[in-house]
Amino acid sequence: MNVTDASAARAAAVASTIDRIRAIEAEMGVTRPALAKIRDELMALAAQEHLFPSHVFPPPEAGAKGANRYLLQEDADNRFALYLNALNPGNRTKPHDHTTWAVVVAVEGQELNKVYARTDDGSDPERCQIHVAEEIMVEPGRGICLMPEDIHSIHTLGDVPTRHLHMYGLALEKLEDRKGYDEETGAVTLYNKAFMKPTAQPKA
Repeated sequence: MNVTDASAARAAAVASTIDRIRAIEAEMGVTRPALAKIRDELMALAAQEHLFPSHVFPPPEAGAKGANRYLLQEDADNRFALYLNALNPGNRTKPHDHTTWAVVVAVEGQELNKVYARTDDGSDPERCQIHVAEEIMVEPGRGICLMPEDIHSIHTLGDVPTRHLHMYGLALEKLEDRKGYDEETGAVTLYNKAFMKPTAQPKA
């Protein structure tokens, strides 16, 4: 399959998957059962590993921190945004929320997701108290579903880079109010402003 054919096949598979995801949300709303169905759709897409080769969606240079985030598709109103995240082993993020629903599945590699519970009442916008309530390993065949208020952090494990599909109800670039949470100090910051890198471009 040449580059043009592969790109067209990927675009078609992504578009049809997102069509079904729109229908799920329209029918079931933003609920955990709906996100579980969306996760199943995305795992079927991620299983087509040949559509997301590492030479088209490479991680940062070996040993580099951070992710290369590639936009695969989003609606004109910035809804239903699907990205491919490529990271090296040994990366982690600060605990954060999204303010929209999110589903993450794996094409390749392991990503430990720590899910946190808040123990404060949320009345102080600059302080928090959180603790790890659950750990979920995102890897081929297993994903994670997050409601808008859920808090998680990402930890890439193993010895190979990860390529994971991240689906959001609204594009990450529009989530200006999402927060980062410091488990040790309790500080709350604006996550996009403090930590989010620009979107990368796939390689030809």
